[in-house]
Formats: sequence, structure tokens, C-alpha cells
Amino acid sequence: MENLIEVLQETAEPLPDVASESFATMFDRYGDAQMVLIGEASHGTHEFYQARAAITRRLVKHHGFSIVAVEADWPDADQIDRCVRGRGNGGWHESAFSRFPTWMWRNTDVQAFTRWLCEFNRTKAPEQRVEFRGLDVYSLRSSMREVLGYLESADRSMAKEARQRYACLTPWHDDPALYGHFTEIGGMATCENAVLEQLQALLNQRLSLIEEDGEALFNATQNARVVHAAEQYYRAMYRGSRESWNLRDGHMFETLQALRSRHHAKVVVWAHNSHIGDARATRMGDEGQLTLGQLCREAFGKESVLIGMGTDQGTVAAADDWDEPVKIKNIVPSLPRSWERAFVEAGHPQALYDWRDDKRQTLRSALSIRLLERAIGVIYRPQTERQSHYFDANLSEQFDAYLWFAHTLAITPLKTVHSSSHEEDTFPFGI
Repeated sequence: MENLIEVLQETAEPLPDVASESFATMFDRYGDAQMVLIGEASHGTHEFYQARAAITRRLVKHHGFSIVAVEADWPDADQIDRCVRGRGNGGWHESAFSRFPTWMWRNTDVQAFTRWLCEFNRTKAPEQRVEFRGLDVYSLRSSMREVLGYLESADRSMAKEARQRYACLTPWHDDPALYGHFTEIGGMATCENAVLEQLQALLNQRLSLIEEDGEALFNATQNARVVHAAEQYYRAMYRGSRESWNLRDGHMFETLQALRSRHHAKVVVWAHNSHIGDARATRMGDEGQLTLGQLCREAFGKESVLIGMGTDQGTVAAADDWDEPVKIKNIVPSLPRSWERAFVEAGHPQALYDWRDDKRQTLRSALSIRLLERAIGVIYRPQTERQSHYFDANLSEQFDAYLWFAHTLAITPLKTVHSSSHEEDTFPFGI
């Protein structure tokens, strides 16, 4: 550990204030990549969101990145995309990100970034505007509704067929985990063939439908992909965490491929370290799990950059359990023999560590050991921190670079707004 601490002290690139332009310019080094994946050690830390937004603004403005893809559901992110690209409201049924965990994307940092993106896009022609997209798999109900809504306006006969196919899932769309329970444990027939048929029907008709509105067709097709993936995911939950995790990250990667294939675009991804990092360098990989970062490395090699983030202590926005209210919690100081403790002992309050360059062999070698790494999601249980929030990882293989913030603060959640009366105050989250 002593050698590791010395190397971390010597190779750190101290970070200026995140709000300064000099902070953002430090990340010009990644402008040559096709895909920059930026992680976070928690879903509720202000500094992580703030840094990610600053890096992304720089990559968008100066290096031609034109898609921001986030660990969020496609229909919710599409509402934000409609705002920032001026695509119209699309007949929304509810506020974006109004379901647990609302604070993960409905917070002041994301609001500030999307407002900036809206202003940036106003200076661009429609075909040059930067997209804001969701990668996740949980939006079964909303995605079904989006597919049916599109077909009602595009092809009424196809809409009728889609309703018949989706009727199998309709009773479960408010609690899809029950669908998984009854199919995997209760012996109920699955809806797999029906949802796959619907996706295939949209793909088969894309040439005739695309003349009407290619953007709307793409959106509907992606929602059909989500329905198909979600049907598989909720069944896989009852076969084990490894299979459901792999389905989820596999779907995220397939969504990225679909986004890039349209315009050969350069993409910035926002997701948790556990998705951004390469699973093969962690206990997750030992147990057969794969990650979005791993899949991107395998597909794009050095054209993808994986950036992790970490902290030692401060506060974080998180819940005690699933579907419970958000709380501002104190983060317990990091454990001995953890990466976080090593960065603390190196003494830099905030720093960038970059070993992507082949010239940085000393740092890469020092990081090529297994230590504990902390992961806080939307749930944080400090009383069982070692069991709940730490896993083994080899940092040099997990990421290409790492941002360290010794002390961090919780994000500031926004209120959930269901009325359109105050849209100007809450844009783009008010409907």
C-alpha cells in the first residue's frame, strides 16, 4: 500500500473548481474518442453530477459529441429530448422521472444541464441538435403506451394488432415483477412471443412508415425494444441476479448501438460506476456478470473511454429501501484496504488520475491490484456498509481514468410536478 500511496501522490492531476473553464479543458484529451462513459460512485452526489455535466458540455461544444445517453428509462428521457431539441411535447401523460427514484434525474444539477443543452441546441439546425436519451429497461407500461400511441396515428390496423399482442402484458404493467413471479414460479405462459412479434412488425414496416415521421418511428421502435427487453428482464429476476443484470446491461449496449448507427454519432454516457466499469476487473466479472463498459470496450477498443468517480465522506441523497422516501444521509468514511482510503491517504482533495496513455505505466502498474471499492446506488445502508456497498476491483483494468473528490455533498432533488401551470419554473421537468 505504501508504494500505491506514493504513486497516487506523484501522479495526481489536481482538479480546479468544477465550475471553472480550466476544469473542463482538462478533459479535451478524450475528444478523440467515439464514446466517453462517465461513471459515479453514487446516484445522489452533487459533485459527480456537476463534474459529469461540465465534461459533457466541453465534449459537445468542442469535440462534436451529439448524444448524451443516461441510465434512465427511454420514455422519460424522451420527454427531456423533446424539450431540448424542440420536438414538441408528444402528448405526455405524466412528468418525466416521476417514479422512484425521482431524485436520480429530477434534481437541480440535471435541470441546469438540460437547460444549458436546450439553449445550445437553439443555435443549431434541427438535424445538428444534441440528443438526450435513456438506456434503461424498467419502463414497461410507458413504453407499451408509446408504441400504441404512435401506431394509432400512423397505422390503425397495426395499432389494433399491437393491442392484441400487448394484451398479454397489460394486466401486469403496473407491477411487472408479479408477471415474472407467475411465469417463472407459477407456471403461467409467457408473453415473450407476442412482444417479439410486435417488435418485428415495426421493424418490418419501417420503410413504409418512415416516410411519415422517421423520428417518431425510431422512438416507437426503441420503445418496442424496451417492452421486449423488460419482458425478459422481469422473468430473469426469478432465475438469478446475474442473468437479469446481464439482460439489463446488454439492453443498454444495444440501445447505444441503435443510437450510434443512425448518424455515426459520438456519445457521452452517464451511468453508475458499476455499469461504466469493465466487469472483468471486478468481483462482478468473477461471478459471470457483464457490464456496459465491458461491452463497449469489446466493441470499440480504445475509441471508448471509461471514467470512474469516487469519494470518501460527506452527504448523499438515497433511500433506506426501494420505494421509500429520499433522505440526505451521512457517508461513512471509507474502509481500510479500499481504493477510497488509498486516495484519502494520498492527500489530494480532488484530482484526476489518467492511465489511458501508454506513457503512464507507473500509475497503471500501481493500480493493478485488487482492493475494495464502494458503490452507493439509490439505496444506502451505512449500518451494513461492508456487506451492502463494497466489492473487489482492479482499478487499472476497470477504468481508463478516475476522478477523486474527498468530500462531497448530496444532490438537491426537485419536487415532482404533475401540472402544466408552472412549466416555466420547472422546465424541462414540469409538464
